[in-house]
Amino acid sequence: MIINTLKPLGVPVKFQTLSEKEKLSDPSSYITFFEYNQRSALDSDDEETLTRHFVQVDIWSKVDYTDLVKQVKENLKQVGFSRNFETELYETDTKIFHKVIRFNYITRRS
Repeated sequence: MIINTLKPLGVPVKFQTLSEKEKLSDPSSYITFFEYNQRSALDSDDEETLTRHFVQVDIWSKVDYTDLVKQVKENLKQVGFSRNFETELYETDTKIFHKVIRFNYITRRS
């Protein structure tokens, strides 16, 4: 769901990390993501009926990523994600700007 939602932004979007081949293509910006937690959001008759998923989206960039960050937040909000954390980092070893945004969303158990 995340890949399809962010794909229109025109930057590589991958689960956890880019491959070495993709890194060699040297994109100016790319996005990685992973799920770091999930738990019950609603129980009924001792059964989980709704599950809350917590995901971290990392935006990596060698250029100003302000517009990309805004688009990521807007696109994920449109499909039901809620933002619950955000911070900025700078990776001194690779000289890449790194935006960390954590979201959550709810799914119904079938």
